[in-house]
This record gives sequence, C-alpha cells and structure tokens, in this order.
Amino acid sequence: MDAREAIKIGMRAERILVVPPEQTVGHFVPHMPMVFATPMMILEMELTSGDAINPVLQPGWVTVGIEVDIRHLAAAPVGATIRTTAEVIEVERRVIRFAVAAFHGAVKIGEGRHGRGLVNVAQFKKRFGLV
Repeated sequence: MDAREAIKIGMRAERILVVPPEQTVGHFVPHMPMVFATPMMILEMELTSGDAINPVLQPGWVTVGIEVDIRHLAAAPVGATIRTTAEVIEVERRVIRFAVAAFHGAVKIGEGRHGRGLVNVAQFKKRFGLV
C-alpha cells in the first residue's frame, strides 16, 4: 500500500478522555501528584492520529508509531476531560506525519508532531515468526 493514494493532508480526528487515576504520574510513581502522565497523553495523541486515517487503510494494513516530538505544557488532574486532536500534515509512501495537540477545556496542555509508519500485518508477523 502506498499511503499517498489514500491518505490526504488535512485528514483529522479528535478523541475525548476523562483522566482516570491509573493514567496519572502518581499511579506510576507513588510520591508524585495524581495528574495526567506525559506518556499517557502521548498515547492518546497516537490513538487519535490512527483514528484520523484507519478508515482509509487497505485490509491487512495498520500503522504504528515511529516518531514523537511532543511538549507537555500543563498539568491536568484526575477527572479532567481531555480532548486530543490530530491532523495529517505530511504523507510519504510509508510514513504519515501529524500535528497533534491536547486540551483541558480551553487550555492547551500538549502539542507537537507524531509520525506513523504503514505496516502490512501478514508480512510483519512472518518477519518476526508470529504466524
């Protein structure tokens, strides 16, 4: 599959998450505050990016995260409603790049870029002996 045939600049998606205790820094490091953890924010950005393009992928193809360049700008507590956004900004044959952001209300809590690589699932499994 050539991403340029199906994925277009400007494709976008949005996700909403209410921060649960198990996605906070304090959950992973007991003496830390119970605020949305940076790796969990990045995960939401990755999932949102996938949501933007998954409907146009050919059967048997998926994307995997290959690049992150993210800044975590502000904290968000347990129970906060987080909105993540992703928009396609660049498309190569096997790599799609996104502008991503996360918001708590009107406050931007994270921003950056994320890249996803196209993978043929059958070939991937064969390569790693997972068939």
